Amino acid sequence: MTIFSLYIYDRHCACVYYQDWHRTKRPKPAVEGGILNAVSRAVAPQAADTSAANSSAFSSPRNTLSSNTGFVVAIGDDSSSSSTPAQAAVDGPRSNALPFDEEAKLVYGVILTLRNMVKKLSGRDEQFTSYRTSAYKLHLYETISGYKFVMLSDPSTDGLRFVLRQIYNGPFVDYVVRNPLVTMDSREQGIDNDYFRASVDRLIRGLSVFA
Repeated sequence: MTIFSLYIYDRHCACVYYQDWHRTKRPKPAVEGGILNAVSRAVAPQAADTSAANSSAFSSPRNTLSSNTGFVVAIGDDSSSSSTPAQAAVDGPRSNALPFDEEAKLVYGVILTLRNMVKKLSGRDEQFTSYRTSAYKLHLYETISGYKFVMLSDPSTDGLRFVLRQIYNGPFVDYVVRNPLVTMDSREQGIDNDYFRASVDRLIRGLSVFA
């Protein structure tokens, strides 16, 4: 079991943070103007990323994400799952051909579609929390303020919403919400804060499911 990547989206549907650990291939850099500033140095547009060689010390090897296509097993709660076009954005050779901004939009589109489908089929009180394919499992935690924390992991991993909640209640609140230098609800700036990135990295690497 292992953890592949983490995305954070704000209430404007923009990806404001990205970090990964075990992926076979690094996403292609976003096109100029495709993502907000300071989302991740690893996927920043090449024209603006003059320090690519000196990217964050907390970047880690990407060596386990499989390239097999997945099949749906279930959907609905932490132990449930569903199939979507996100496979093309986060897994396999096709994902490597996508710029990061397209990948981020695809992942968000999948979440939005499945969340709306769950509410229509099961009622407004039902929450979409995860889905699983044969190649990966997606976990979702949404805050009252509209931030969406999305994690991709090995398909055999149990529900990780508690980990996303820990990231929100811990590093996110400490280094983003309470940080006067971070502009919240910004349409122009991400949240690639070194302390936040280091704290998230430490938390994820300390999990028993991290390999």
